[in-house]
Amino acid sequence: MINKGIILAGGLGTRMSPLTKAVNKQLLPLYDKPLLYYPLSILMLAGIKEILIIVNRGQLHQFKKILPEKNNLGIKLTYAEQNRPGGLPQAFIIGEKFIKKDNVALILGDNFFYGQNLTNKLIECRKLKNGARIFLHPVNNPKLYGVAVVDKKDKITELAEKPKKPKTNLAVTGLYFFDNKVISLSKKLKPSKRKEIEIIDLLIKYKNNKKLKADYLGRGGVWLDTGSVDDFYNASDFISTIEKRQGLKIACLEEIALKNKWIGKKEIIKSIKFYGKCEYSNYLISLI
Repeated sequence: MINKGIILAGGLGTRMSPLTKAVNKQLLPLYDKPLLYYPLSILMLAGIKEILIIVNRGQLHQFKKILPEKNNLGIKLTYAEQNRPGGLPQAFIIGEKFIKKDNVALILGDNFFYGQNLTNKLIECRKLKNGARIFLHPVNNPKLYGVAVVDKKDKITELAEKPKKPKTNLAVTGLYFFDNKVISLSKKLKPSKRKEIEIIDLLIKYKNNKKLKADYLGRGGVWLDTGSVDDFYNASDFISTIEKRQGLKIACLEEIALKNKWIGKKEIIKSIKFYGKCEYSNYLISLI
């Protein structure tokens, strides 16, 4: 069972410069909420209450303004700083004291997931006892992503990072579930040409031990990488369309916590006072 999750919210956000020169990308507004709310909501939907957020050195106070450790969400938030981006598996080295002897989930702070049956799939992945599970999703341009080849039992047989001739269109998304061996395996990784330790190398170690399983968002599922300005605003438009059509909010953290019975009416009222007069507060009022 996985009870701990990590959000990797550091990075330089160079593809979105100059927007990211003054503000971390994960704090920029994705439609009506900070981008950070969306990966956090995924961990909460999975039932994970202990969450570590890794941020760039010097930006901690910005994150704590919107998501303080003492929050109204019924979750335990911890923060850690990184000096410089060193590759995704660095999250498990930085977070070793947080993870301790537990299994752990990792989600990238700039990834957006949406799907009708997503919550059930997340809860199922949280039951992981050993090995690793990752989400795959078909894309039109697999050359830009890590790509997986899968057998009939959903075991991953091949992995390639940005292959020139992809064997499939199944891209590796930014959501991962690992057993506790991820810490020791990450420490053994050697830096790539980019001078970073690579997530694909970590996944290959699990694959070679036949401990890597694939999960899928499904045909109606959505995975968006908000790494560029165009991708960011495409995701924002998608969220706007869905919310206006359905009258429901995507990634309303208080609503998820309320449904999970982690908080009650009192905490919702505190959140309304925290946000002030705004559309988000009006939605919270409708919940109670």
